[in-house]
Amino acid sequence: MNLNLPHDHNTNIKSVLAKMPDNEKFINAAEIFQKLGDPTRLKILWILCHSRECVSDIAAAIGMSKAVISHHLQLLKRADLVKTQRIGQEIHYSFNDSLPEANLLHATIESIFNITCPTIDEKF
Repeated sequence: MNLNLPHDHNTNIKSVLAKMPDNEKFINAAEIFQKLGDPTRLKILWILCHSRECVSDIAAAIGMSKAVISHHLQLLKRADLVKTQRIGQEIHYSFNDSLPEANLLHATIESIFNITCPTIDEKF
């Protein structure tokens, strides 16, 4: 990469810029952070990191309508942070722990809240 930077501060900026990810990766990361920029979606994601739940239970837990929670869940699903499973006539949502970036995000959220995951005796 042939950069003509206006100043030479004897830093490693050229080698850093040579390894900078392409713009698409920054766009994808920004979109995920934008979806997490809402406290309701963070609550939903935190719940789903620890439990598989239906819309009705999430709505009751958070104190919002099922329609509002469904909207937030769809945004999280489009970001590939949650996955769905049909059980009978219900759709259950859970954290997409198969995505490495989602697991890193989970750990980051736990770190920001300065809490550890609740102990779960039963796997779903």
